Amino acid sequence: MRSQLCSGWVRSLAAASLALAAVDARAQMPMPGAPPSSVTVTATATATVANDRLEASLRAEAENANPAAAASQVNASIAAALADAKAYPEVKIATAGYSTQQITQKGQPTRWHVTQSITLEAGDFARAATLITRLQDQGGLLLSGMGFSISETARRKAEDGVTQEALRSWQVRAEQAARGLGFGGWRVGHVTVQTSGGGSVYPLMRAQVMASPGGAPVAVEAGTTEVTVTVSGDAVLQ
Repeated sequence: MRSQLCSGWVRSLAAASLALAAVDARAQMPMPGAPPSSVTVTATATATVANDRLEASLRAEAENANPAAAASQVNASIAAALADAKAYPEVKIATAGYSTQQITQKGQPTRWHVTQSITLEAGDFARAATLITRLQDQGGLLLSGMGFSISETARRKAEDGVTQEALRSWQVRAEQAARGLGFGGWRVGHVTVQTSGGGSVYPLMRAQVMASPGGAPVAVEAGTTEVTVTVSGDAVLQ
C-alpha cells in the first residue's frame, strides 16, 4: 500500500512539473495577435527657397459731404489705375474691397468716406515695383502693404527634393534605433509625411507712401521661404 501511495505521489509530482513547464513555455511565446515590437522615429529636412511671387495692395480714398461725389472720385482713380496697369501685362491686377462709410462728428457736418482697393501679383519684381510707383506717383493711390512668397510650382519642386532627403534620414535613424535596441533588423511600419512652409503668402508689410510726385521708386527685397518636410513613423523591429 505504501509503495502504491509513493508511486502515485511521484506521478502527481511529475504531472505538476510538466504542467508548470508548459505554462512557462506559453509565457515566453508571443500571444497570438500581439503586435510586434516597434520604435517611433522622426526625421526632418528643410530647404531655403528664394521667394518668386510678389503681392501688393493699393487703395483709393475720398471724403466728401456728398457720397456720390466721393464715390465718383474713387471710381475715377481706380479706373485710371486699371488702365495704367494694361501696359504691364506681367502684373496681374484685380479690384478688391469697396466700402462707403458715413462719418459724423459733433459740431461738424456729416461726410462720407469711400475706399476701394486693388491687388497686384507678379513674378517680375522690377516691373511690379515700377507699376506700384506709377500708381502712387501719378494715380494718387496709397500703398497698403506688400509681401512675398513662393509660387506653387516652386513649392512643389522644393518639396519633392526635401521629401526624398527626409525619407533617407528617417531610414538611417530607424536602422540606428534597431541596432541600438539590440535587434538584427527592422521593417517599415506606418509612416506619415508632412510638409510646412511656402504654402501661404507672408502677411503684408507696411510700406511708406510716397510724399510727393517724382519720389524714389518702391524698393523691394523678396527674401526667402523655408520649406520643411517631416517624416514620422514606426520601425517594426525584427
